[in-house]
Amino acid sequence: MMLRSKIQNILSYASLALLFFMAGCSKVEYKKIDDPAYLRVFNNLNYKIGIDNKDELLPFLTMLIDPEMGQDGIPINAAIKGDFLDQREPYAPPYPSHVGSGTTKNNPEYPGRENVLVGPVLNGYDLSSWAQVPSGKHRIVFMFRPKNEIPFFALETKLKKNVLIDTTIVLDSKEVYTLHVLQKDYQSRKNGIYLRKENFQKLPLSDSLIYVNFYNMSSKGYWEADNEAKGGTTYGMGALGNGIRDEMNIFLSLYKNANPLPAGRIPGYGGKYLTTLKRNSEVLEVSPYYSFPLFADGTSDGIHTEMWQRFDFFAKGMDLTNNPYGQYTPLTDNNWASVNCFMSGKTPQPGMENSVSLPNMIVNIHSGKYNPRSFATVNTIEIVNGRAYLTTIQRKYAPPIY
Repeated sequence: MMLRSKIQNILSYASLALLFFMAGCSKVEYKKIDDPAYLRVFNNLNYKIGIDNKDELLPFLTMLIDPEMGQDGIPINAAIKGDFLDQREPYAPPYPSHVGSGTTKNNPEYPGRENVLVGPVLNGYDLSSWAQVPSGKHRIVFMFRPKNEIPFFALETKLKKNVLIDTTIVLDSKEVYTLHVLQKDYQSRKNGIYLRKENFQKLPLSDSLIYVNFYNMSSKGYWEADNEAKGGTTYGMGALGNGIRDEMNIFLSLYKNANPLPAGRIPGYGGKYLTTLKRNSEVLEVSPYYSFPLFADGTSDGIHTEMWQRFDFFAKGMDLTNNPYGQYTPLTDNNWASVNCFMSGKTPQPGMENSVSLPNMIVNIHSGKYNPRSFATVNTIEIVNGRAYLTTIQRKYAPPIY
C-alpha cells in the first residue's frame, strides 16, 4: 500500500512537471494576415533627461495600431501593440537579433522582441526583421509609458494618458515600410513620424556590390543650437555629436587593414565623392543607393575580405585635401564628421577618436565550404540629432557545409 502511494506521488509529480514543461513550450498561435504590408518601427527620440529638459517625458513608448478607446479616451485594447519601445540601437543587423534574447523587455525596435508574423524572403531579401500588418488605412498612436516591465494595458489608468503621436497611415499591400518616430523641431520639441516606403526589394542590385544610402533626419535647428544645451561634446559620438549642417557632401574611403591613414586606403577609394545629403524629416521618398565593389581590394582572394568603410561628411567646399580639423578634436564647427564601418571584432586605431564607429557593411559568415565567406549587403545610414544609425539588409545565403 505504501509502495502504491509512493508510485502515485511520483506519477503526480511527473504529470505536474510535464504540464509545466508543456506550458513553457506552448506554441504561439499566429493569426494569418491575408493581405499584409511589412512594417519596421524605430524610436529615434534620442534625447536624455537632464536639468534643461527635466519636464519632458522619458522617450520610452508603446505603439498602438487601431486602438480601442474607452469612454474617458484612454486606450483599452489595440489590434496591434508594440510595447516597451526603447530608443533604437546604433546597429540594426540583417537578422532579428532580439527575439528571445536579453533579460529585459525593452525593445530597440518593432517587431524586435515581439512574437509576431514577420515578412518573407522577398526577391531574395530576408524580411524577417519586418512585421506583417494588414494593409490599408490605420490609426496609429504612440504613447509615453513608464520605464518598467508592466505591460501597457496593465498600467494604472493615470499612466496611460500621455499621448505622443496620434495620426493615420496608409500601407499598401506587399510593400515594405520603415517608420521612424522623430523630433521634428529642436526648439519647439515638436515630434512626429516619418514613414518611408522602401524600394530595395524592387531594384536590380548586384550581389557583388555593396549598396548604401543616407538620410539626415535631424530636428530643424539642431545643429545651430548651443553645444552645451545639446549635452556637450560627449553627448554624441565624435564630431557628429554636435550635429552636421543641413547640407553636407559625403565622401567614401575604403581600407584593407586597420590603418586609418592614407597608406591603408585602397587605390581609387580615398575620399571618393558620393552625394550631397540634405536634411529632411518630412518628404517621404527613398534616397538613391550608391555602390562599391565587395572585393575592391585587389589583394583579396575573391572569397573573403576584411575591407572596411569610412564616410566623411563635409560642408560645401571642403574635402579630405583641405580639411583644417584634427582627428582628435570633436569641435569642427559642424563642418565635418565621419563614420567608420569598422572590421568586426577589431579595435579602432589611434586617429579614429573623432569618428563614429559602426559595424562593417560586409557580412562575414560560414557559408558552404568557406568559413568565413564575405557577402555584400544593402545598407542605410541615418543621422538623427548627433547620432548615426546603420541598418543592414542581406540576401539569403547558402548554409554552411561541415
